[in-house]
Amino acid sequence: MRTRTQQGPRTSTRQQGGRRRRTVSAAAATAIGVMTLAALTPPASSSAASTSVSTSTSVSAAAAIARPDAVQQALNTLVRDDGMPAALASVKGRDGRTRTYTAGVGDLATHAPVPVDGQVRIGSNTKTFTAVVVLQLVGEGKIALDADVDTYLPGLVRGKGIDGRRITVRQLLQHTSGLPDYGMHIDDDELRDRYFEPRELLDIALRYKADAAPGKTWGYSNTNYLLAGLIVQKVTGRPLAEEIDRRVIKRVGLRHTYFPTPGDKTIREPHPHGYHRNPADGPLRDFTETDPSAGWAAGQLVSTDSDLNRFFGALLAGRLLPAAQLAEMRTTVPAGGSGLRYGLGLTSRLLSCGGVYWGHGGDIPGYETRGGATDDGRAVNVSVTSIPTDETAVQHVKDAVDSALCG
Repeated sequence: MRTRTQQGPRTSTRQQGGRRRRTVSAAAATAIGVMTLAALTPPASSSAASTSVSTSTSVSAAAAIARPDAVQQALNTLVRDDGMPAALASVKGRDGRTRTYTAGVGDLATHAPVPVDGQVRIGSNTKTFTAVVVLQLVGEGKIALDADVDTYLPGLVRGKGIDGRRITVRQLLQHTSGLPDYGMHIDDDELRDRYFEPRELLDIALRYKADAAPGKTWGYSNTNYLLAGLIVQKVTGRPLAEEIDRRVIKRVGLRHTYFPTPGDKTIREPHPHGYHRNPADGPLRDFTETDPSAGWAAGQLVSTDSDLNRFFGALLAGRLLPAAQLAEMRTTVPAGGSGLRYGLGLTSRLLSCGGVYWGHGGDIPGYETRGGATDDGRAVNVSVTSIPTDETAVQHVKDAVDSALCG
């Protein structure tokens, strides 16, 4: 779960804003080099692409290459120009039809094709699921948005300039608590290989001083959603994963979305491999099998682009929250200087064709997903199988989303 001010919420467990909080030492680089898959570079032919439509009409791969639409062109650019091993998208258009797209290869070692609508790790999109559960509990009278954290987790949140009696649940969901981000202090390889208990992650955050006083400024921090998840568990007496599954995933029929169980480093259904660079100009390494526990309430879920479209569409349509809680979720504050605004686990971004779309987005080493839905029923999510390492590639991901929603 990582952040980049220009792009908005991102979802590894690190700050991406200045590229990375620290470089890998020479000794660590040597150790990593032993593990590096040196052959993992996108092949020249990786612009091969396909498009499918969920009606009786289909578009062959050859036709898609010969006459690519704007979304296919955007995915091809991400592979050809930006070095993404693969790019996937699912688009629900104004006509109600769903179109799925792929570009690149699903496995750089074998050149296996990209699974259509394959599963990916969705990183910080998990935050919206967690926020929905919290807001459902608000609607049930079990949580109050303006109650302090100590109401539910007494004495737990104390540190340098940090006091849970001064931080509200609303500030957690809105990223205005001032809490430091535990994710900035976890290395990529530690994230991939180690299992973390949620309280361990909180302990990491509380070693550091507050970034700001509560309510003073917006600042993206995975620690906020870690605490939101702990509050859910305290109030319900049930594991967060069970509450997300019961209250969200099953309620709206997300058949390819799940919260990995402890120790589950795999992705269960057909999926493209995910790759990661550290440093940004280093070689791609396969990060497909990762212990996602460092993400937990902030970034642990696995899903597909189509399931995310269904989720955000159902959310905006009022199928997951009462009207009052959905209105709270959509009440936003500025989040950086790019026009992004952040509500309670939900973002809005301006479209080039007018209006806004609502979503979140997320990354975790190996995968990045961007997208959302509009109030009139359009939806898109775009996934790439490596986190973009320069602003041009970041912009191309945003362009793919905009092209799909404005086409």
